[in-house]
Amino acid sequence: MATAIIALGGNVGDVPAAMASALKTFDAREDLDVLSVSRLYSTPPWGKTDQPDFINACALVETALEPIALLDLCLQTERVYGRERGERWGPRTLDLDVIDYGRRTIAKDRLELPHPRAKDRAFVLRPLADLDPEFDLGGETATERLAALADEGIRAISEDGEWWRR
Repeated sequence: MATAIIALGGNVGDVPAAMASALKTFDAREDLDVLSVSRLYSTPPWGKTDQPDFINACALVETALEPIALLDLCLQTERVYGRERGERWGPRTLDLDVIDYGRRTIAKDRLELPHPRAKDRAFVLRPLADLDPEFDLGGETATERLAALADEGIRAISEDGEWWRR
């Protein structure tokens, strides 16, 4: 078993419901347990700014799946919730990204870990810091790295990380 971090997001439809349903589906599997989940955050769009705000969170999971199999599960789950990959940084019903897998370094065509852009994205770092403020991002903690980024407009929209169980 390995621990992994999955970032969740979306800005089309009932995103919190889709995220909660995806997490419950993951947690019901024999090869994956959801250990903890961050608060939900409303975040301004990034990259392509002429779209609605996103809802973001992170989950810490324990899994027997290998990294590529976990990625495939995330991609398959996105499709179940209507994700269509078209416009880069465009609107989406559900986005699931593997951010880390057992602190391994992986460089493959389909998967690079730790996620190469996570350290530059406040919408990932804010919920990641909920899970583990000391999470090491190449010499800086999640909290330190977040302090170096502009995170204006990011606001918590849930009291705690139990929103997905309710």
